[in-house]
Amino acid sequence: MTEPEGMKLRAVDAAVAILRREGISHLFGVPGAAINPFYDAVRRDGSLQHVLARHVEGAAHMADGYSRTAAGNIGVCIGTSGPAGTDMITGLYAAAADSVPLLAITGQAPVARLHKEDFQAVDVAAIAAPVAKWAVTVREPGQVPGAFAQAFHLMRSGRPGPVLIDLPLDVQQAGIAFDVDTYTPLPVHRPAATRAQAEKVLDMLAAARRPLIVAGGGIIGADASAELVELAELLDVPVVPTLMGWGAIPDDHPLMAGMAGLQTSHRYGNATFLASDFVLGIGNRWANRHTGGLDVYRAGRTFVHVDVEPTQVGRVFAPDYGVVSDAGAFLRETIAAARDRSLPDRSAWVRECAGRKGTLQRRTHFDDIPIKPQRVYEECNRAFGPDTRYVTTIGLSQIAAAQLLHVQQPRHWINAGQAGPLGWTAPAALGVRAADPDAFVVAVSGDYDFQFMIEELAVGAQFNLPYLHLVLNNSYLGLIRQAQRAFDMDYCVQLGFDNVNAPGLGKYGVDHVAVAEGLGCKALRVTDPRELPAAFARARELMAVHRVPVVVEVICERVTNIAMGAEIDAVQEFEELATTRAHAPTATVPLV
Repeated sequence: MTEPEGMKLRAVDAAVAILRREGISHLFGVPGAAINPFYDAVRRDGSLQHVLARHVEGAAHMADGYSRTAAGNIGVCIGTSGPAGTDMITGLYAAAADSVPLLAITGQAPVARLHKEDFQAVDVAAIAAPVAKWAVTVREPGQVPGAFAQAFHLMRSGRPGPVLIDLPLDVQQAGIAFDVDTYTPLPVHRPAATRAQAEKVLDMLAAARRPLIVAGGGIIGADASAELVELAELLDVPVVPTLMGWGAIPDDHPLMAGMAGLQTSHRYGNATFLASDFVLGIGNRWANRHTGGLDVYRAGRTFVHVDVEPTQVGRVFAPDYGVVSDAGAFLRETIAAARDRSLPDRSAWVRECAGRKGTLQRRTHFDDIPIKPQRVYEECNRAFGPDTRYVTTIGLSQIAAAQLLHVQQPRHWINAGQAGPLGWTAPAALGVRAADPDAFVVAVSGDYDFQFMIEELAVGAQFNLPYLHLVLNNSYLGLIRQAQRAFDMDYCVQLGFDNVNAPGLGKYGVDHVAVAEGLGCKALRVTDPRELPAAFARARELMAVHRVPVVVEVICERVTNIAMGAEIDAVQEFEELATTRAHAPTATVPLV
């Protein structure tokens, strides 16, 4: 609305109006005294949907999941002064590490009291600065509109990331002159590759015999997955997605060569990478759990690195050629350049890579009781279709999921890849569900990740955000236990105990079914692998009827070691490998 001449509105009213003009529709937060004026502005505006979290860290992770669900989304989390802001820090870190735009808004003590150690007054902007693109305490009411405009400009420009705006109580309530009707978002800056750069990359690629494209999360962030597939098909070059780029090319695409890495990787993906002689990395960051030791990773290969952030090129190692560009802009320019030239025949190399997918497979079919986790993912592949959005964070459950599940679309593997904060999964899944109300969302957690922020299940019950939360319960800190093998110990990682209220659980400790039901959700427990299909079907029925999260707890064997290693040529396999099609019945390519 346009204010009559001489009339003013509160700074918080201007802030909320800007949120609306910038395309914001959802907020995730927890009110408090120092942010109540902002909440009053939200209430008066009436157009923004607010989800009340049970913990401010949960609100930050909900906003993160919301941002990751669709191109252009920006999740907003809100909290009061002091501990609310510090609670957000892990959420900001998770978003920053994976280049996710997220806006955090906090209340603060009045400006005159910032240096007086007021109640719940802390310099949250200074605390947040290392994990945000920008963190600012706005001390002048007239700067509030500019601060919000700059926040959206920064979140969308270059490498995306989070911003924190801290609003002192008196600044929120002060009157300012502001005309929302003439507000225009600031232009977004994204560097773009030139034709000369694209031509040089194509020249280098033409000189290679066994080239690969390493597709990073920057491709998904740039909403350029279709362009990636188009370029790969045009050049006939296999693609190795990173964990954050998984889904940029469908798992069942002939040029999908598998993921490479130390943990979240495929046997055929590592073998193909090791056979390559040229690597074009687009929108990736050469993460250490992808590369392993650089001597092995780089040996005998030429590297080109394309990234939107100039300081990322050369950060881990110096490539043979670097291009600073938005992934989408680079792909479009390179497609145009490739169409104007004669391209080498790559069919023999493509057949070689495809052949590995049909031979180097891990076994998933086991009938053991307690259940082996590999069987759980096999049944997921059977029960859940290509539109399923998987949400997960860290641990053996996440690593095995990345090795064994199938992802066919971008933004259908939603994972806090670099930070990996335990507890992220449940609130992030709620954010995904809020962003896509028609989505079928499957969260995947170990029992410890599930327990970290289990209170957020109540949010899903209160706001009718149904999703399926798959909990693989081994009553262990499984990944840490496996890592402790190097120290010949099994120390302080056991979660099991005799639950006096649930003696039937044996040594599995926490009664997750009872806790989930106490938080207003539905829950099922599975102890036999043959029960998994019926449990998944029943969970979907319960979600449809009750519109609440449904927990499917699978009682797994206590000790499972998942394939991993310190080098990509030395990944240790702990289970019998697939030698017949019956061993891996849901593999994307039938075992040869």
